[in-house]
Amino acid sequence: MASASKEATICCQSGASTTDLAAKASSSSSSPSLRREAASGEVPLAVEWDVNKDIGEEKRKRNSEGRIPSAVLSSMDAIAEASKVAGKVPAIQMLRAHPRHPLDPLSAAEIAVAVSTVRAAGATPEVRDGMRFIEVVLKEPDKHVVALADAYFFPPFQPSLLPKTKGGPVIPRQLPPRQARIIVYNKRSNETSVWIVELLEVHAAARGGHHRGKVISSKVIEDVQPPMDAIEYADCESVVKDYPPFKEAMKKRGIDDMDLVMVDPWCVGYYKEEDAPSRRLARPLIFCRTESDCPMENGYARPVEGIHVLVDMQKMEVVEFEDQKLIPLPPPDPLRNYTAGETRGGADRSDVKPLQIIQPEGPSFRVNGYHVEWQKWNFRIGFTPREGLVIYSIAYDDGSRGRRSVAHRLSFVEMVVPYGDPNGPHYRKNAFDAGEDGLGKNAHSLKKGCDCLGYIKYFDAHFTNFTGGVETIENCVCLHEEDHGILWKHQDWRTGLAEVRRSRRLTVSFICTVANYEYGFFWHFYQDGKIEAEVKLTGILSLGALQHGESRKYGTMIAPGLYAPVHQHFFVARMDMAVDCKPGEPVNQVVEVNVKVEEPGPNNIHSNAFFAEEELLRTESEAQRDCNPLSARHWIVRNTRTVNRTGQLTGYKLVPGSNCLPLAGSEAKFLRRAAFLQHNLWVTQYHKDEQYPGGEFPNQNPRVGEGLPTWVKQNRNLEEADIVLWYVFGITHVPRLEDWPVMPVERIGFMLSPHGFFNCSPAVDVPPSIGECEKESVGPKINQTGILSKL
Repeated sequence: MASASKEATICCQSGASTTDLAAKASSSSSSPSLRREAASGEVPLAVEWDVNKDIGEEKRKRNSEGRIPSAVLSSMDAIAEASKVAGKVPAIQMLRAHPRHPLDPLSAAEIAVAVSTVRAAGATPEVRDGMRFIEVVLKEPDKHVVALADAYFFPPFQPSLLPKTKGGPVIPRQLPPRQARIIVYNKRSNETSVWIVELLEVHAAARGGHHRGKVISSKVIEDVQPPMDAIEYADCESVVKDYPPFKEAMKKRGIDDMDLVMVDPWCVGYYKEEDAPSRRLARPLIFCRTESDCPMENGYARPVEGIHVLVDMQKMEVVEFEDQKLIPLPPPDPLRNYTAGETRGGADRSDVKPLQIIQPEGPSFRVNGYHVEWQKWNFRIGFTPREGLVIYSIAYDDGSRGRRSVAHRLSFVEMVVPYGDPNGPHYRKNAFDAGEDGLGKNAHSLKKGCDCLGYIKYFDAHFTNFTGGVETIENCVCLHEEDHGILWKHQDWRTGLAEVRRSRRLTVSFICTVANYEYGFFWHFYQDGKIEAEVKLTGILSLGALQHGESRKYGTMIAPGLYAPVHQHFFVARMDMAVDCKPGEPVNQVVEVNVKVEEPGPNNIHSNAFFAEEELLRTESEAQRDCNPLSARHWIVRNTRTVNRTGQLTGYKLVPGSNCLPLAGSEAKFLRRAAFLQHNLWVTQYHKDEQYPGGEFPNQNPRVGEGLPTWVKQNRNLEEADIVLWYVFGITHVPRLEDWPVMPVERIGFMLSPHGFFNCSPAVDVPPSIGECEKESVGPKINQTGILSKL
């Protein structure tokens, strides 16, 4: 992933090195231990970070607070002691800047190095030839490494992130090398393996093209299938369309031109032993366009039913085929297309006037690489092929209280779309769009003025294709500001004087297409300290065909011969929280809040009393919860050691939006793999290997309840811990005619709101807006229609 736009404001001078900036930052500090001075020849202050020795030996010894390895601490303590003996104040020496933050997404060059390193490590030519690259991503470093980088190697330089130690701060000469994690599928052996590669030297071709990586580990993962790839989908479509029995079946339905046929491969899920991951399988859905010369025709308007196809994706051959029932193709629907004006046989509106978003002085955000600062918020942007957008190190600059952390990592880690029609092929439609396909790999290149408005900063995304080549999605992530109506307002009814502020939010987003549906994933940051997660659903309904006179109660008739089955969309947000914490510090807890009506009696003589009741979720078994709008249920993540001005613990609350649970029986097959859908909220103690709620490989997964339901059986303590929230939110879609031919956006999401985090409203200092109506006079105006006019 790379920065693409040249418009964004940069938060540091381009000519200044990291060392220079560090020196400037430290010059204002009163602490002598933070001064960047030249080291004397007698006291060598910079120490090397030996990854293999220091981290390897000390990782087991590091306590739950995620401290810097003690070998490095001891080194600096010894230096500090030597300095005291010599009668000198220890100085800190920054020997060189680091070009890439430990959390920056892998560059195109780093991906190429990782792929070539793994390929070169193949034992035989056959092994190397069979390698297919599913995913190459950053192996995210431990949290203490991130803290070290943010403290001393990257602006805005925050030494307070590190624990205080005897002898002063600890600064190794360099950060540990970045690492890549690679998932490889071997097409010859049908094996899946995971590799870790250390990226020792990665330079651009213009600088000599020095590429060097080192294999740290490799492991074959038994009994799994990795996500499918777009190249496999294209090959599958060709194989099916070339299969003679399939051609014959289409002829029976009046189709001779195979160019009209659309084959959408779907993963088979797991329903029986034949679906086991010993074979790599796909069960395609078939559709047929009406015109071969219309590239934007809505081919999903003519589903082909009654044909059963099973494809072995490893061998790329049809292994099962049956023309089970001749169901005539639906007649062409005259309302099926959604392109502009006459191209769809209609006319566009003529009364839509231009609406322009103008920021003549530029945006209020500042961007330095992947680091973003806006309205006291600061965070880092990441991207993975599976999750898409990732937000790291979210914090708020709270004046004299400094930079205050809210969360370490936010992302959407899985989504499941189960259908509610018990008839074939629809009962098998339960896609895991992140785990089986990848949200990031299916992302769009966004268009200015269409996907995003205003002053925009884009970020590119880099990933590997199936054969190991590096591909780039330009303008993949959009960063921009939006007006969001009124932030706050009050008018004094006695004087008629009013104060009003407009709300502005910073939006970070990406959009992806998975077969027929589009999903937009958004993180909104607000001036009052709120963070909103939002998903926008659009695209085309997945339809079924009806015979003449037939109806289905499990869906909605959209057009003659066409119906849309009922279904649900579930999303899982993983939030590695860090409320008022240093990275990895285990000092958070979660309380559930329910509003209750006071029982009749002496405390409620007027029968109007109600109150908010809190309950601490002490263990993981207690922290499997569901939404309850009747009690206004919400959850608060609190810091157990930090209080606000009233003595209450500081916190952030998770406020649910509209939500649902699976509308399926307990024996539903898709729940074997998606048992995490059975609760809206799960809370776990942080573990670096617990990333995906259904396990890392949900494709054809035969194991029941893998992932969250298995992890929480450890029943780890949550009373004071490094907390991870897993919020499951969904929408039940009973299709309407108005959802055809392309569905207007449906919105769903939730909010993270400060709860006792601040001492008062953090938005009270937002300045007044100077609007067109206020240019002549910017002072307060008296409303003469108020009480003054009456007096």
